[in-house]
Amino acid sequence: MNWTGLITSPIYLKHFTGKSHPECQDRLKYIDKILQSSIIWDNIHKIKPRPATFGELINIHSESYVKEIEMKCKSGILKDGDTFFCKDSYTVASFAAGGVIKAVEMIFEEKIYNAFCAIRPPGHHAEKDSAMGFCIFNNAAIAAKIAQIKFDAERIFILDWDVHHGNGIQHIFEYDSSVFYMSLHQYPFYPGSGSKDETGKGDGLGFTLNFPLNAGSGDEVYLDIMSNALPDIVMAFNPDLIILSAGFDAHTFDPLGNMNVSTECFAKMTEIIIDLAIETCGGKVLSILEGGYNLSSLAESVEMHIMKLMEKAND
Repeated sequence: MNWTGLITSPIYLKHFTGKSHPECQDRLKYIDKILQSSIIWDNIHKIKPRPATFGELINIHSESYVKEIEMKCKSGILKDGDTFFCKDSYTVASFAAGGVIKAVEMIFEEKIYNAFCAIRPPGHHAEKDSAMGFCIFNNAAIAAKIAQIKFDAERIFILDWDVHHGNGIQHIFEYDSSVFYMSLHQYPFYPGSGSKDETGKGDGLGFTLNFPLNAGSGDEVYLDIMSNALPDIVMAFNPDLIILSAGFDAHTFDPLGNMNVSTECFAKMTEIIIDLAIETCGGKVLSILEGGYNLSSLAESVEMHIMKLMEKAND
């Protein structure tokens, strides 16, 4: 059980977004290249994803939306706002959601200790009824719900450090006190949500926490939040699983964001969250790739991130 799982597959390359789109196949190709040349490759438990079932998808999304996406993709390449589809996109997105589900299953069945999902398309912008921000199905939300339904997890903590606010995750769980959503993101910035006064609604009031950060914020700001604010929040919530919406587009070299986070900072943030998971939920951490669009810095950050996951798994 001292394994870190890596969920990835060539099927994720079949989601074609156009020749100049930032959320492209090369993102996973670069990650794969770096990992195969790393000590990681021979020491990580490589896991093949499966497709999510229709029933698993509608735990989060409406039936009409899932059917609409399937029909759209059959028609070939098209665009819905800033999200592109091709004929294979429904299948690939279902394998992305199914990949995170497979990771949840293996973590709770104690076949692996923690996991990183190198998947695409990303998910944290996807709403219950709409695609958005390169995202089709909300992978992190689907993973959280499966943990609750299948493994009776009472409390799920989702930490989102993508440079963009995860509007989809927030809206899906904003009335739900069993899922705590915390986001560090550039603000004001796409998608426009994520202000400090967005703290949940109804029974979920107080279970959403946003840290809207000024452009240019870097390692010191991020590590201050992670070291001084996060621990009390996680310990008080006492989750049964921690999910990371792990976007690496806050990196200094990312072309879409305007932050100054280093590769080393992502590694330190990983250490902090894993240590908190060890204290609260037996180390159960599911990390899901979101953004990150400079190919080199993305691949290097993912490598460091996985190394930290593996170090804790083998402690």
